[in-house]
Amino acid sequence: MSAAKRIKTLRETIERHNRLYYVEDAPQITDAEYDKLFAELQALEAEHPELRTPDSPTQRVGGAPLPQFSEVQHRTPMLSIGNAFDEDEVRAFDKRIRQALGVEEVEYAAEPKFDGLAVSLVYRDGVFVQGATRGDGTTGEDVTPNLRTVNSIPLKIKASDLEVRGEVLMYRRDFDALNERQRAAEQKEYVNPRNAAAGAIRQLDSRITASRRLRFFAYALVSESASGTHAEALDRLGKLGFPVCKERDTVSGVEGLLGYYVRIGKLRERLPYAIDGVVYKVNRLDWQQRLGFVSRAPRFALAHKYPAEEQTTEVLGIEVQVGRTGTLTPVARLKPVFVGGVTVTNATLHNESELRRKDVRIGDTVVVRRAGDVIPEIVSVRLERRPPGAALFEFPSQCPVCGSAVVRNEDEAAHRCSGGLYCAAQRKQAVLHFASRRAMNVEGLGERLVDQLVDKELVRSPSDLYALSVSQLEDLERMGEKSAANLVAELERSRKTTLERLIYALGIRNVGESTARDLARHFGDLEPLARAGEGELLQVPDIGPVVARSIRQFFDEPHNRKVIEDLVHAGVHWPRSAPAPRASAPSKTFVLTGTLSGMTRDDARAAIEAKGHKVVGSVSKKTDFVVAGEDAGSKLEKARALGVRVLDEKQFTELLQNL
Repeated sequence: MSAAKRIKTLRETIERHNRLYYVEDAPQITDAEYDKLFAELQALEAEHPELRTPDSPTQRVGGAPLPQFSEVQHRTPMLSIGNAFDEDEVRAFDKRIRQALGVEEVEYAAEPKFDGLAVSLVYRDGVFVQGATRGDGTTGEDVTPNLRTVNSIPLKIKASDLEVRGEVLMYRRDFDALNERQRAAEQKEYVNPRNAAAGAIRQLDSRITASRRLRFFAYALVSESASGTHAEALDRLGKLGFPVCKERDTVSGVEGLLGYYVRIGKLRERLPYAIDGVVYKVNRLDWQQRLGFVSRAPRFALAHKYPAEEQTTEVLGIEVQVGRTGTLTPVARLKPVFVGGVTVTNATLHNESELRRKDVRIGDTVVVRRAGDVIPEIVSVRLERRPPGAALFEFPSQCPVCGSAVVRNEDEAAHRCSGGLYCAAQRKQAVLHFASRRAMNVEGLGERLVDQLVDKELVRSPSDLYALSVSQLEDLERMGEKSAANLVAELERSRKTTLERLIYALGIRNVGESTARDLARHFGDLEPLARAGEGELLQVPDIGPVVARSIRQFFDEPHNRKVIEDLVHAGVHWPRSAPAPRASAPSKTFVLTGTLSGMTRDDARAAIEAKGHKVVGSVSKKTDFVVAGEDAGSKLEKARALGVRVLDEKQFTELLQNL
């Protein structure tokens, strides 16, 4: 037999045994026999390098380390799937699908939700040519050499051009063996199979990837065609040699979905790989196309998560964290405990009401859960194990970050730092809000730039923005002389503003654009607003006790008044005017929800206000109309429950013409 024929035979034999071992879990030869075949192929290819091809099994073993990953633009975005955590959310999902399609019952493709790393595989002329991570959904990392080492990924298929989406993961038994090797080598153990798999795929040295026993499961075939079903696409992938989940199924209606969830839940611990839920997809591809996408998620799919794992541990202490919006959150410092695949050392206690309800004290033994498999939280306290003298936690009266007064309104659960413009914990959020389009409208001042300005202490409060120079800005990452000059010009332009924009830019809690506009019209200038008591503030249309109290608390904090003084000294100015005559309340109140096809929400708001009417953010019995666009949410449900008149886009347009 010629070398070329023997090489061809060996490749086909080795790939068949790879499939039997990694895909079908039914090996027919021993590891020693496999190694002998592999060694023979390596030797023949070394003797005849002209016969070595990229799709040879020997190319799976990994090559020299890469200096870095290059970017891959996904032809079709790799979208995330929305989550559901209870039966009601699944029923709501099915209801939305049926209403959107105008049918009584929908057939779904259901499959386990793998806990691994999503990747995309591209084949040209039947050969695997590119593999990429999900990345941000639009742009991923080129990890082709690493994915070549995954034995369950076919290097050659009987199809022409194809893109396959799927998950790279590690079986539990392979993960345990990996950690045994790590322990034997006195190296750090891996936390869970998902992290081990993701870390292996993102290795710069593909030889390390090759040393892990990674698996691949295909879950989608990217196609321009909208014919057939998702289940048929998976069947085709299976025939082409891709591993597809044997536990997948097609079910009808919401009861079929919930039944599948229960069925897989009972199998969960016996599956060879970790899952954190199941995925439901509308089976018909033409219906998927009709339903489309919202934001970065498909409307036709839902991930139904299983309850998180729980463990017990000890509360070593309780501290307070100040969030970007000033909310003080009590955080329990825990004796490290392994929960849901990660080691947990902190858990949120949410707010004082929740802390008191659960009666969590320092020294307690508590049950910890990873809520939604993401945020650790304390579920309950084992009171029978409470030590004598377990200490209660008291909230501070001053912000631990900036020293401003901590306030808590009677109708709110959260404590808040009142130094919004001054507090370092809130600084980035305050600056971003101050510069936003509806506030001071400083174009070019985005999140990454604000992060740098605050981290380098070039900006401690919004007033510092107006002292920035071109030379300071051009030294920052992704900034050149032209960009720096443009930003300085934008800041110069923004010094002249309007009172309503300035009020909104201050970031006063509960004061949105509409309320800022009402305050500007009522008081005519900032000084009378800053002096106004709660009683006078209540005279402004649509301002109630909660908003009045928020405004008063803001101006009562000396740090905030100092920032406003600094803004004036920096040249920020606005037209002063006498208070407007008391206007009668708008005759009609609107709420906007969902997406309108013919106009933006800003356009709709402007059109309503131009007619002398008002747009508010929440639905109540006083609401006259709810304008519901595509993918309207809870506001639509509340409007129907309250009997508020709901308008679609066509009805809204007609009403506007007649108002």
